[in-house]
Amino acid sequence: MLINCVAYRQGARVAEIHVEEISDYLKQAGTFVWVAIKDPEPAELEKMEEEFGLHPLAVEDARHGHQRPKIEEYGNQVFAVLRTIEMRGEEIHSGEVNLFVGPNFVLSIRRETEPGFAAVRERAESEPELLQRGSGFVFYAIIDNIVDRYFPIVDALEVELEKIEDHIFEGEVGEKAQANLRALYRLKHKGMTVRHSIEPLIEGIHKLYGGRVPQPCATTQEYFRDVYDHLLRISTQLDGLRDMFNTAMQVNISMISLAENAVTKRLAAYGALLAVPTLLVGVWGMNFKHMPELDWEWGYLLSIVVMAIIDALLWRRFRRIGWL
Repeated sequence: MLINCVAYRQGARVAEIHVEEISDYLKQAGTFVWVAIKDPEPAELEKMEEEFGLHPLAVEDARHGHQRPKIEEYGNQVFAVLRTIEMRGEEIHSGEVNLFVGPNFVLSIRRETEPGFAAVRERAESEPELLQRGSGFVFYAIIDNIVDRYFPIVDALEVELEKIEDHIFEGEVGEKAQANLRALYRLKHKGMTVRHSIEPLIEGIHKLYGGRVPQPCATTQEYFRDVYDHLLRISTQLDGLRDMFNTAMQVNISMISLAENAVTKRLAAYGALLAVPTLLVGVWGMNFKHMPELDWEWGYLLSIVVMAIIDALLWRRFRRIGWL
């Protein structure tokens, strides 16, 4: 579905044009066309390929979608694949944005993502001195907008992790510990989703500044260096989160082990309290003919008292060492 198709000249908006007029405007000096499409049909992609002269391999990737984040150069054109991350409730949803950039055009295609780039267009149009740089600045502005969306996601993951950490030491272990582990694994999966979106992009953005850069990016190298710095910051945050995930999991597993050890000690203590009477009763219950205790008048009462005293001493000892 076509969202916008606008021509710009010398940093100013010229007009919103029809798709069939794109090739005519591309021939005009100092003019570039910015087109935005959402979930395109095959026929729309074919029309864009015809109007902009897009490389068939890049169009094929855009047609199938679900590509790994990357930035590739085809002659004087650049093709970029970026992943968008959105929080929908407590779950992370991943979408895809394909960008075709030439010396005089920008084509953005987004799939499975709701937030568009209307704010980017407004920002660019409000800064005509920057928009004069052409398609390279629009390319930067879109990527910068996508990267900036990662920061609140990572912050939300940190807040969620802190809540789970607070629950690790609360209440009984058992089922709550298992629930904490499940929550930690879900959170770690979310972190990996964000990492898979930015790690390949770091290498790609590095190609857009310093040394030989693609033609559309020749006048905006310093802007892409800023995006690169933002990606490194996010990557550093994710590294810290990963370490915190691992530490929280280890602590949670240790809490489960400690709880299991406490149960084992308690069972062993109760077993010892039962074992002493069982042993004495077993000895006196052998019914040998010559057992002097069998004829004692107070033998029964004495045996009960002996067993009670021994169990009382054991119970006191176990309480002192924390087994009961």
